[in-house]
Amino acid sequence: MTKKNKSVENPDVVLIGAGIMSATLGAMLKQLQPDLTIEIFERLDIVAGESSDAWNNAGTGHSALCELNYTPQKIDGSIETSKAVNIAESFEVSKEFWAYLVEQKLVESPEKFIRSIPHMSFVWGDDNVDYLNKRHKALEQFHLFKGMQYTEDHQLIKQWVPLIMEGRNPEEKVAATRMEIGTDVNFGSLTRSLFTYLTAQPGVTMHMNHEVCDLKQDENHNWILTVRDINTKAKRKVTTKFIFIGAGGGSLSLLEKSDIPEGKGFGGFPVSGQWLKCVNPEVIEQHQAKVYGKASVGAPPMSVPHLDTRMINGKKALLFGPYAGFSTKFLKHGSFLDLPLSIKANNILPMMKAGLDNIPLTKYLIDQVRQSPEDRLEALKEYCPTAKMEDWELEVAGQRVQVIKKDPVHGGILEFGTEVVTAGDGSIAALLGASPGASTSVSIMIDLLKRCFASQLYTHEWQTKLKEMIPSYGQSLAENSQLLEETRARTSEVLNLVTLETA
Repeated sequence: MTKKNKSVENPDVVLIGAGIMSATLGAMLKQLQPDLTIEIFERLDIVAGESSDAWNNAGTGHSALCELNYTPQKIDGSIETSKAVNIAESFEVSKEFWAYLVEQKLVESPEKFIRSIPHMSFVWGDDNVDYLNKRHKALEQFHLFKGMQYTEDHQLIKQWVPLIMEGRNPEEKVAATRMEIGTDVNFGSLTRSLFTYLTAQPGVTMHMNHEVCDLKQDENHNWILTVRDINTKAKRKVTTKFIFIGAGGGSLSLLEKSDIPEGKGFGGFPVSGQWLKCVNPEVIEQHQAKVYGKASVGAPPMSVPHLDTRMINGKKALLFGPYAGFSTKFLKHGSFLDLPLSIKANNILPMMKAGLDNIPLTKYLIDQVRQSPEDRLEALKEYCPTAKMEDWELEVAGQRVQVIKKDPVHGGILEFGTEVVTAGDGSIAALLGASPGASTSVSIMIDLLKRCFASQLYTHEWQTKLKEMIPSYGQSLAENSQLLEETRARTSEVLNLVTLETA
């Protein structure tokens, strides 16, 4: 960070966690109301050290162009498209905000955090090919997915992704879709850039190596936080009107400590991950796409296999995975006591019910933990038939905490996605869950503003500024094809991305 301001005694806003969510909310609030005072607390000594780090997330720029888990097949054989449409629209909104930040020179050049890369889905076998064909037909009805190509032709797929087709049985039935306008997003780089901007603003202070130990609301509806300096062990009290808990896997325990009624009954199920990282430059150069397949039965959505071209620290990388695992930690740098300490009287029943309903997931995770290097190589060979052990090494990915919540029918359900929990008075909000979180962070924060800053949101000043930051604000990109085309053309130009015309 470039600048540290003197601590504000009673900041207007406290952000817990120095990840993409806190960075996005902080940047939006500071643009909407420049005189707001903000304090940020991060328990690590680095920004974006957990889920926002490039090695800890997929970096796909989740826009539902290739992720098959967002388009499940229904019992009647049809394809559910609503989630895919919502995610695709939300990602366009994120690009609008990022383009604004670039235009205003509030963040560094777009090449540092976003690049064009084709998004592909690839499947094999009669049933999966039939599914992908149906998915393509269902999605091409929506202009958000205009330009999606579908083929079962081995030679065309080989032109697109030679690494996937080299050494494959020419008689095997395969299919692929391709969207040229896909992106690779380095959320770690974007997060650091946003915090560099934020900490240079008056009234904003960032505290690294600081952990929020406790929080409670007083009779005046202010929040009093107990914050500990991890280095000196010193504690101090901080009073604020509004708290955002964007601490990744650490959000659940702080939500429980807040004791708000809206937070009762939530639990968390941690899922860890690993990548196979290619270390052979010749192999890396043979692949230029993000290729997603179908998840195994019982696998969590975050474990959808993909052979993934990335740009990390300015270098091209190639990853395969993630391989799921289980740890009782809620954070990569967390404690093995995180899961047991999260179990409370108000969430034990939902957690037990969700566990009973997800026995296949438990079995899947056990199988993943027991995998040998040879097992992992065999999984890779399904996507890269000529893969050799010496060209790949294991890299530990991030830790995800899937949301468990009360359900009137099942008692408790395991949610795969992102959940924002807000107090009735709008004074505190916590973000739980995982993918597609980072990619849809801007839409998530607009929704949070509606819940927690309603009185300011509908003022002329805030409405005008929101429309400046996000020109489509208040309109539907999913329903207005002309608006989408104009928006994509503008953001693609500012962010130096491929457009449909050049694809």
